[in-house]
Amino acid sequence: MRQCFTRRGHGFTLIELLVAISLMALMAVLSWRGLDGISRAQGQLLGRADQVQTLQTTLGQWTADLDAMAEQPDLPGLDWDGRALRILRRASTEADAGLRVVAWTQRSVNGLGQWLRWQSPPLQNRSDLDLAWQKAALWAQSPGDDDRLREVQTVALDGWQIFYFRQNAWTNPLSSTGTDDARATLPEGVRLVLSLAPGQAISGTLTRDWVQPLLGGGK
Repeated sequence: MRQCFTRRGHGFTLIELLVAISLMALMAVLSWRGLDGISRAQGQLLGRADQVQTLQTTLGQWTADLDAMAEQPDLPGLDWDGRALRILRRASTEADAGLRVVAWTQRSVNGLGQWLRWQSPPLQNRSDLDLAWQKAALWAQSPGDDDRLREVQTVALDGWQIFYFRQNAWTNPLSSTGTDDARATLPEGVRLVLSLAPGQAISGTLTRDWVQPLLGGGK
């Protein structure tokens, strides 16, 4: 008599399937967290790179404004009143003829200190120039809706200071030292001290000196 043997197939038990599914779910969660962490890190790096680029562009604009500084009779071309720095500057291109008034100030925007730049349209006559010079000062104190359309937010600031270089020394432009004639003339240099808000790619105190181009170039 021949004895017959039947081969029985071996499958997975319910417990084994549950364990396998649990491991796969765990691996999926870990993989997702890893990808999410990489994505967040990449977003933070891009954000910091944008902040650095914005700061560099802003300081470049600051230097360009000072390099293009101009003077008119009875108007020094540069004025610091403790709140805003007003600059009378030449046009940047031949197509953009005339003079412009530029102003820089710090103001709280949505609860955060921001460094702002305002620029007038091209000015063709003295009356428009005088009006724009006054509007620049008023904009820094209490901007109207039209003035806000001409301002640009640059970088977050906790504070800023301005110093002039005259008579071989850096002094506060509002200081009473020196004669009225000396204060009415353009300084040989301008020192900008920014207190950058924390939490940015670059924070803390940043100092940038500018020298009249005829005296050695801006820097």
